[in-house]
Amino acid sequence: MAKYKVELTGVNTNNLIVLSQEENKALFLEMQKGSKEAKEKLVYGNLKLILSALRLFRHHNVNLDDLFQIGVVGLIKAIDNFDLSFDLKLSTYAMPLIIGEIRRYLRDNQSSLRVSRGIKERAYQILAFKEKYVQMYGCEPSYEVIAKHFGFTIYEVSNALDSLKEPVSIYEPTYSDGGEDIYLLDQLQDKHEDNENRDRKILLKKALMKLRERERKILLERYIVGKTQMEIAQKLNISQAQVSRIEKNAIKNMRILMK
Repeated sequence: MAKYKVELTGVNTNNLIVLSQEENKALFLEMQKGSKEAKEKLVYGNLKLILSALRLFRHHNVNLDDLFQIGVVGLIKAIDNFDLSFDLKLSTYAMPLIIGEIRRYLRDNQSSLRVSRGIKERAYQILAFKEKYVQMYGCEPSYEVIAKHFGFTIYEVSNALDSLKEPVSIYEPTYSDGGEDIYLLDQLQDKHEDNENRDRKILLKKALMKLRERERKILLERYIVGKTQMEIAQKLNISQAQVSRIEKNAIKNMRILMK
């Protein structure tokens, strides 16, 4: 996992201490009695939570030192509001707050979320084409039709149209039963996400790249783009039975490569 090590200016991340659940609990009890030193130890003893959160943002064009400081703010908020009576690990409670604080910072920082002019222009070209297409044919063009008209890939079409959507906060309420609100975070959060699952995703990507080109292409079309076997068969000028056979063989090879 060294590949995902977070580098910070002036911080030796290898030397950061990690407090056990029992140590955290003892410090919280001291903090409740008014000990500022206990609170400082709680903050410094849980900084690695922020490093774990920063891995989610390693591909963003933003200074990780700045994000680390924002993450500290989220950690302090978590420590200030943590309730021992719920028998919950601090890490379980703190991670959503740390990630939420960082995402709010990125959302409010226009330069980090600014869409390139080229993508915006592409999006407006597509919208103009869709409007004319509906007037002519009475229905909206598919992504394939749009991509063929402009010479784009389907991904470029999807990416351009997505760039026009407003970002949604993970703390946006999506449902309320009259009592406690349910937030977008509650629906997105994978409570079973751990290092093993992340490693499996890496193995999946590597295995996919080792497949034959046609196998890889069919899997991507089926499970990423969402096409049916018949649509893929027409595009590749082969039978649906052949697509089905290639798909099954590709999945079998993926399982072998991931062992």
